[in-house]
Amino acid sequence: MVLQAEGPNMKLKKAEALIPEQEKGSQMDVVEERVAPDEITAKKCFESASDRLLAVNNWGEISGMSAFVLFDAGGSKVARKAEKGDYIRIDIPGPGPSSGEGYDWVKVEEIVSKNEADEQFLGVRVRPAEFPLSDERVAAHFLQDEATSTFLIRRKGTVITAEEHGRNERPNISEGKLLDRGRNLIVGLAAKFGLSYPQWKMLVKGLLDGCSA
Repeated sequence: MVLQAEGPNMKLKKAEALIPEQEKGSQMDVVEERVAPDEITAKKCFESASDRLLAVNNWGEISGMSAFVLFDAGGSKVARKAEKGDYIRIDIPGPGPSSGEGYDWVKVEEIVSKNEADEQFLGVRVRPAEFPLSDERVAAHFLQDEATSTFLIRRKGTVITAEEHGRNERPNISEGKLLDRGRNLIVGLAAKFGLSYPQWKMLVKGLLDGCSA
């Protein structure tokens, strides 16, 4: 289910409000823009990009680096659009954390949309999470659970953008087994120094595939 930004239970009016404040650690902002020849084309581009954003199982083909698989709140693999409360299993190159059965995990904590005549957006925010079938409440991810990634598709007139905004990114080295903490430190530092940027750049470009340059 996608929450409507103008609904009574969600007073979010701007896409930026979905992005948490940057308080500690590192941040990342990746933006790709296209300009359509007219608003009809722009709206079609927005719709196709939004469909791609919610089709998490295809993210790996678009980004070309990690593999992404969508799971429901009960920990079962699903082949559908992402919904709030779902989990995303991430298989990044190299060994994964034992707490996540060899994978990194994030949870979809919010999906918000706005649909007006001249402006549209779809936003998805995820956060490091525990392995959904584990009794341990330890984030199975190389970043602490204070970190977030917010993905946005926006249309303003004939301009369409796809974006990824990482906030409060710090290596997860205070919880879990010693080997996991060491691995998280290495992967987290690599992400801090920009090695995750190419993946997100490939993703946001791919989300706009077929749109006018």
